[in-house]
Amino acid sequence: MKVNILLSTYNGARFLAQQIESIQAQTYADWQLLIRDDGSSDDTRTVIAAFVAKDSRIRWVNPDEERNLGVIKSFYSLVKHEPADVYFFSDQDDVWLPDKLAVTLSQVKQEDMTKPLLVYTDLKVVNQELTVLHKSMIATQSHHANTELQQELTENTVTGGTMMINHALAELWQTADDLLMHDWYLALVASSMGKLVYVDQATQLYRQHDSNVLGARTWRKRMKNWLRPQVLVAKYWWLIKSSQAQATKLLALPLPQDKKAIVDAYIGLMNQPLRQRWATLRRYGFAKNRWFHTLVFTTLILTKFGYLSEKRDESI
Repeated sequence: MKVNILLSTYNGARFLAQQIESIQAQTYADWQLLIRDDGSSDDTRTVIAAFVAKDSRIRWVNPDEERNLGVIKSFYSLVKHEPADVYFFSDQDDVWLPDKLAVTLSQVKQEDMTKPLLVYTDLKVVNQELTVLHKSMIATQSHHANTELQQELTENTVTGGTMMINHALAELWQTADDLLMHDWYLALVASSMGKLVYVDQATQLYRQHDSNVLGARTWRKRMKNWLRPQVLVAKYWWLIKSSQAQATKLLALPLPQDKKAIVDAYIGLMNQPLRQRWATLRRYGFAKNRWFHTLVFTTLILTKFGYLSEKRDESI
């Protein structure tokens, strides 16, 4: 089985070496690491060059290019760079536990590889010094892990650094434009066209620091939102609107009829009268993974609060 590990870097010199070393320390050793640097201005490129010189399994795919594509397009180019049976995604600042590859590949052996597949795991949230803050990100952030399309449409529980996709899914990834995040989009494609699988085991340390592009939700972040309810509502409405826009991209795929019906229902929620919106929410089970978030989500959908405010702004 050909295993490609994909690593997109950007000004990550501070923690990059530790992450690559954790990949080298995997109990499953038959892999190649493809690295694309997204225009770093620190010492990231020097770190990459040093590892490439010492380990033939590590390849730098763009040593002569310094373009900044952004994280989604950078990973997209890595997936398309060279075919493999499976593709693992790696962040530049985390640490993989030694059996991460072995755990996921063990699950893969039980699945039908002719169909689109995404396998992801739990992870431990740690601080800069790798002290564990939360033993399970799924338990503390999302309550449960999503495996069904209707769950994943409204809320993503797939952290990119824990996921693996197979070649059948990689072939279906044909756009990197206007996605909320590549991990979320790929989870949607997997759950609508194949299978989304969660392994209830932490396989990496998810480092929280001041330069995270995205990070775990903390009580401090939550309190800021709760103390500014207008900001909280704006964020929720933006997420609803953006997740619906992302879902429309699924319609370009040959979706099974039952999955297409779910996607159509989610995309068209705001075009329905009140009773039908309520009936659609109940029929398909569109909700968040925690009761408070579900309450806000459902209220915004039923009242059209953010939607109507936005329409008024557009008419001015």
